[in-house]
Amino acid sequence: MVKAIVAPSVLASDFGCLTAECKRVIKDGAEWLHMGEFHPFLFLFWILWGSRVPIMMIDKKPSNRHFVPNITIGAPVLACVAKSVEGAYMDCHMMVADPMRWISDVAGAGGASYTFHLEACFQKPDSPDHDPLAIIERIHASGMRAGVAISPDTPSDQISEAVGSKADLLLVMTVHPGRGGQKFIDACVPKVAQLRARFPKKDIQVDGGVGPKTVKPCAEAGSNVVVAGTAVFGAPQPGVVIQELKSVIEAELKKAGTLT
Repeated sequence: MVKAIVAPSVLASDFGCLTAECKRVIKDGAEWLHMGEFHPFLFLFWILWGSRVPIMMIDKKPSNRHFVPNITIGAPVLACVAKSVEGAYMDCHMMVADPMRWISDVAGAGGASYTFHLEACFQKPDSPDHDPLAIIERIHASGMRAGVAISPDTPSDQISEAVGSKADLLLVMTVHPGRGGQKFIDACVPKVAQLRARFPKKDIQVDGGVGPKTVKPCAEAGSNVVVAGTAVFGAPQPGVVIQELKSVIEAELKKAGTLT
C-alpha cells in the first residue's frame, strides 16, 4: 500500500523568494519539496547512455566540469529551507558524479531523502564508493530514506532486485536531467509499470514534464509520487494544480487497490 504524494520541484520556483515559495506549496497541500541538486567541480560523465546535453554547454576545463549543465541547489540552500520552512520534507535528487561524497552534507542540512542516479555507479563499477548497495547503506545510516533514479535511456531492469528491494524510492526520469520545462517523454512510462510490478510496496516517483495533462498515464502505470515543477510554480493558482494532481493519483491507486 502506498500514499499519493505531490512533490513540487523547487528548481522551478522563484529563487528570489525561495522560502516563501516553499511555504506556499506546503500550505497548498504538497507533501514533499523536490530539491534537484547539481554540483560543480565534478569530472564530466554522461548520466545517460547517449546524452542529449550538447557538449558546447559544458566547460571543458577539468576543474569546472559539471554532471549536468546547470548548477542549482546545494547544502547551504537546503539548510536555509530547513530552518525557515517548518516541517519541510526535502526530497533531494542528487544529479552528481560521486553520490557517496554528498550524503553527509545533505543529511546535515536537513535532507529527508537522498536519491542518486544509478548511471553514476556505472562509471566506476569497481569502486566501493560507487556500489549502489553501499551508497544506500550509507544513506540509511545518515538517517535519510534512499532513492535510486534512472534516466530516460536506462532500462528499468538495470535496477537489480537487491538494489530495488533495499531502496525506499525508485525514480523514473521522464525528461533528460538538468533542465526544467522539458517535454514529457511518453516512452518512459512503461518503466513505471515494470517497477511497480516488481516492487509493489515501494514509492515510485516520476520526474520531468509532469502536469495535469501527463499525470494520468504515470498514475495508471503505478507511480504514487509525482514531481511537478513548472506545472505548479508556473500556475496562477498552484494549490489548484497540486490538488488536481493528487486527485488523479489517488483515483488510480484506488483502482489498483494500492492506496494507503
